[in-house]
Amino acid sequence: MRALALFIALCLVFALGFFLRGFQPLMDYMGVFSLDKLSSASSYNVSDDPYDSLSARVSEVQGILESESYSSDYEIDEVTKDVLSSYADATGDPYVRYYDAAEYAKFQTETSQNYYGIGVLFGSYDNRSYVVDVFDGSIAQAKGVEVGDFVVAINGERRTDGWSLTDTINAINAQEGSSVTITWRKAESLDDTGGKEIETTLSCYQADVPNVKTKMVNGVGYIKISQLGRSTSTLVSQAISDLRDKGAQGFVLDLRNVPGGYLTQAVEIVSLFQKSGVVVQIETRSGVTTKSVSGNSTCDEPLSIIVNEHTAAAAEVIAASLKGDSRATVVGQTTMGKGSVQIVRELSFGGAISYTAAYYKTPRGRDIDGIGIEPDYYVNDSEGTDIQLNRAVDSVLSQLKG
Repeated sequence: MRALALFIALCLVFALGFFLRGFQPLMDYMGVFSLDKLSSASSYNVSDDPYDSLSARVSEVQGILESESYSSDYEIDEVTKDVLSSYADATGDPYVRYYDAAEYAKFQTETSQNYYGIGVLFGSYDNRSYVVDVFDGSIAQAKGVEVGDFVVAINGERRTDGWSLTDTINAINAQEGSSVTITWRKAESLDDTGGKEIETTLSCYQADVPNVKTKMVNGVGYIKISQLGRSTSTLVSQAISDLRDKGAQGFVLDLRNVPGGYLTQAVEIVSLFQKSGVVVQIETRSGVTTKSVSGNSTCDEPLSIIVNEHTAAAAEVIAASLKGDSRATVVGQTTMGKGSVQIVRELSFGGAISYTAAYYKTPRGRDIDGIGIEPDYYVNDSEGTDIQLNRAVDSVLSQLKG
């Protein structure tokens, strides 16, 4: 009888549970969440573990607000930009940036062959735009703009996180004949956060500056590269031929202030001087690959390379490869140490995202990023007399005599 009574009691409790579960006002009063509500909220997750997925968390919040919030109207492009920009800032990669459709269109214009300039070649350090070269005879040069100057403001607009390279180019990429006012900070070094500020108003004009310049110095052929563009290796090859016709018995390759550029061009330039071997190691998430050269080089005459603290990225690859192969002596200052590789990838919903995809290493696997390439002969830069060039020429002449 006791067992029967216990069985009947359990049945009544079980039935009462079903009744109470269906009576939502009482459940709410008791502080018990509806199982229907819990399941509907979790249905917004796109991952079994929302704590390991940012997209799952955002998806859950988006689903809740769109289905239950009294006011959930928003402009999706604006929210996308705000969310992805915050995400980019939080990654720890200073080169992660989201471009909306309009910004990406400007970026593509910036990287095209035809653009307007102010007589200045810009580079990027810690995602801040600075001057890596001032063109001879430009108004910028006349008004005191110098290598190493950082952009502080453009047309009066200052930014707490500084002006990036892309934003700087976009701001001055205007119609020929227009003017732009830029405030510059004259830092003592790339890591210096202080310095006097100067303001200049400069006219924009269509940039047509030769990427490779040459001259003869004491019987040595001098080749100056401004940046590693799409056809730089072809221009260097032609320069070698022209200087050889003028009697050059050795060469100086000047990579000072080169902010980088196409890795393919760096490899092809190395191939002009180096017969075979690994040029660079490239480290990605999936492993390490190499770029090598093989075949007949164009030049086997003595070679010296000049670098400084503004020599960066693919230009550092050239110096590291030719130095490591003992093909060239390197003169100047330790290079910037910008050994990271950025990629800009288009997005299916418009715009693009840039990010660091790889790191350059020397042929023997030594890190370049944050370290740089040390010269064989350390020579400080000088004003007035170019002692770095003189030392590089002397190095070539000594090889010829030896």
